[in-house]
Amino acid sequence: MDLLETYRRSLAEFVDRVEQVAPGQWSDPTPCPDWDVRALVNHVVTEDRWTAPLLAGRTVEEVGDRFEGDQLGDDPVGAVRQVASQAEVAASHPGALDTTVHLTAGETPAGEYLNQLVAEHLVHGWDLAVAIGADPRLDGDVVAACTRWFEARVADYRSGDLVRPGLDVRAGADRQDRLIAAFGRDPDWTPPA
Repeated sequence: MDLLETYRRSLAEFVDRVEQVAPGQWSDPTPCPDWDVRALVNHVVTEDRWTAPLLAGRTVEEVGDRFEGDQLGDDPVGAVRQVASQAEVAASHPGALDTTVHLTAGETPAGEYLNQLVAEHLVHGWDLAVAIGADPRLDGDVVAACTRWFEARVADYRSGDLVRPGLDVRAGADRQDRLIAAFGRDPDWTPPA
């Protein structure tokens, strides 16, 4: 599976999870201690809002602070659908993956940036699923692709405090549980009673 298809599937799976959030669940806790469901979804939407301008060659300075604060408004699901559509169009534009994006961390190949977004959608999609009681199983092919990508970067992510320390998993844990644990989450997490 190529990177663009992996990205599309991760994005679609995240949107699907958001569509399952019941009206009374937006303030429910998530595996991210500082975020409830709404804050978690807002975080991912904020990340996805950056996709179009960054893939179009804009710098962080040019974009400025327009994506700070609440990005969900009165229609969180609608906001997620809209930004996902815009991000997918930007990523699918001919030549988009051959460009360089200007991230805070420096010049980054667009393919690397898209892999980062795949991880964002997968891991936070899992966070969202377990928070709202949805099926937490992720697309196995996307998990495999993300695992291959992350294995080469895990030390950099941890040394830069970009992810929580990894957790040990039980013997025989599947690929998804190992990936979730590598991103510092307990694969057996459940909402507090």
